[in-house]
Amino acid sequence: MFSRSKRNAGALGAPRAWHGGMLGASGGNGAYGGNGGGRAEVAEYDAGTLWVALALLVMGLVMVYSASIATAEASRFTGYQPTYFLTRHALFLAFGMTMAMLAFQVPMRAWQQLAPWLFMLGGVLLVLVLIPGIGREVNGARRWISLVVITLQPSEFMKLAAVMYAADYTVRKSALMHSFRRGLLPMLSVMLVVGWLLLREPDFGAFVVITCIAIGILFLGGMNARWFAGLIVLLGAGFALLVLTSPYRMQRIFGFMDPWADAYGKGYQLSHALIAFGRGEWFGVGLGASVEKLFYLPEAHTDFLLAVIAEELGLAGVIVVLILFTWLILRAFAIGRQAVALERPFSALTAQGIAVWLGVQTLINMGVNMGVLPTKGLTLPLMSFGGSGILANCIALAILMRIDYENRAMMRGQPV
Repeated sequence: MFSRSKRNAGALGAPRAWHGGMLGASGGNGAYGGNGGGRAEVAEYDAGTLWVALALLVMGLVMVYSASIATAEASRFTGYQPTYFLTRHALFLAFGMTMAMLAFQVPMRAWQQLAPWLFMLGGVLLVLVLIPGIGREVNGARRWISLVVITLQPSEFMKLAAVMYAADYTVRKSALMHSFRRGLLPMLSVMLVVGWLLLREPDFGAFVVITCIAIGILFLGGMNARWFAGLIVLLGAGFALLVLTSPYRMQRIFGFMDPWADAYGKGYQLSHALIAFGRGEWFGVGLGASVEKLFYLPEAHTDFLLAVIAEELGLAGVIVVLILFTWLILRAFAIGRQAVALERPFSALTAQGIAVWLGVQTLINMGVNMGVLPTKGLTLPLMSFGGSGILANCIALAILMRIDYENRAMMRGQPV
């Protein structure tokens, strides 16, 4: 969308094309607290975004403890410690926030220079995780690399790397975005390789999210609308083919369509998630009082954390979570629009790529929990248990805050 101004329909690199695009950037107005004649009024950082992110992280910590306490207390793996997952999640948060503070110190021009190398590193990790003896297999999926004290999930970091690489690629190839062979084909070829590696694990959920990130950034950066529509059709056909050729994916589809037909088999997870939503009603049964987390609902502290929130805090709690995510995602898009107005294409695409990432993954996780989408192994960003996910999310938010910080510095007339 960046390059859809009437004056210049395809040159993302042409400064004037950034001001009239469909994203509607409007200089220094809005959440930045000032205009061209009031630079002194612009705050140094976006306190609202920071507090919303912290609210989601803290709420996630509380709900992970609530959802996991029963299974942790009864599991030999955890040493029968009820605070096992709470302690680990708190450590993940502390490490993630520390790394986020370090990431915030890195200027966006440095992130742009690092983008191709980070993407290559992510690709190497995706290869390593498939090697027996390096990759760790759990429940038939090889998605983790064991590093003695921690377990790394490369696909989580690949999402962040995909955002930055796609943004950098689109900026570098802005003048070629209307050429399929020179503009789009190289990027699509790279993403097909990444998709193949993810499907080898298999991690279909991460494949969907990364595909949406890449296609979304290319479209925002000036992809031809007809090619975009064609890619959507091809992706839809490709996803359907992947489902039809995979028995376990077919089982998930049928289980999703009618979980009660086999409530103790294919529809087990979804049926218990729906029971949790039903028990919660308007205001929930109370924090810590969930029944479904007592060995009925699998993965209650990871993939199905929202179902526990619905049961304990009710519709009111789910709406609060939905509002917080909506606010955060809209702010990310707004930060990107401000970067457009300031003629910072890489920063703009990165901010909006982060918004696409968080939005798509949140939508899929919530849809799975509510029975709107087939069951997939995707966590709720910022909230679910998982060290790699929390770390990647924290770094992504730090980069988003850095983009906003540099936007504000430029509006005050300071160099970045």
